[in-house]
Amino acid sequence: MPRKCRRPASARTWCACRSASSTSTTCWPIWSRRWRRCEEPGPVRALTTLLLWLLSALVLAYLAGCGLAYTWQRALLYYPQPARLVQESIRLTSGDATLQISVRPLAGAPAILYFGGNAEDVSGTLPSLARLFPDHALFLMHYRGYGQSTGTPTEPALHVDARALYEHVRREHTDIKVIGRSLGSGVAVRLASEQAVSRLALVTPYDSIENVAVEHYPWLPVRRLIHDRFDSAAIASRIIAPTTLIAAEHDTLIRPERTAQLAAAFKPGVARLVLIEGAGHNDIGARLAYERALAEALR
Repeated sequence: MPRKCRRPASARTWCACRSASSTSTTCWPIWSRRWRRCEEPGPVRALTTLLLWLLSALVLAYLAGCGLAYTWQRALLYYPQPARLVQESIRLTSGDATLQISVRPLAGAPAILYFGGNAEDVSGTLPSLARLFPDHALFLMHYRGYGQSTGTPTEPALHVDARALYEHVRREHTDIKVIGRSLGSGVAVRLASEQAVSRLALVTPYDSIENVAVEHYPWLPVRRLIHDRFDSAAIASRIIAPTTLIAAEHDTLIRPERTAQLAAAFKPGVARLVLIEGAGHNDIGARLAYERALAEALR
């Protein structure tokens, strides 16, 4: 009866063996007619191959996911919206972009600069702000690519545009207050850390977009991939203007804990945190408690 031969020491896996009566095992070259393959039992080899294929597929899928996240992350962060309401607006040149600014002018009055969320049409926000602040001039910036603004939104570009708006408004208004909502809170924090503002209100703000992304995509190496970090907590201590942070109790996009972390980054006595009970990220603006908190923040 034939018996299994021992695998040769060389890298070749093809051999042939003598019969069981032989006192030794002889292996022939692969070109010999008397050869067969020395290998593991069929089921074990099949399982090993399957596991290797599955592992390779998982690694490739993970790398592909990282590549997509790195390439398309700004498409997940910025959702440009058209300006749906026809209102008074001005055009402001900032670098290589022309920005649309929705305005409610009021000569000589305190001015409010508003930076909205990542999917917000700020022309729709103007009426509610005009009602809450009838004695203020209002300037609401449409980010690059939003409304009729040209260009592509990025963190550096938004900071440049915010400074351009501030310089424009400062020519006619000495008292400037700032509101930043969601994504716009990072723009507002940066501006308030660099320029003189009398009041700062942050609505559903984060400590950093990076930390928010880590919570939503724990399976990705976010800290190595992210482009626009909006690290507000790192610069909050530079702000001296009285600041109010308004969080939504049931916010699942920017959890109240992220807002609390930002509040803790301010110098003692500069910032206060207000929690709007029962509110979520998108419906906080419809709460009477929110309107009261915002009005008090800029009083």
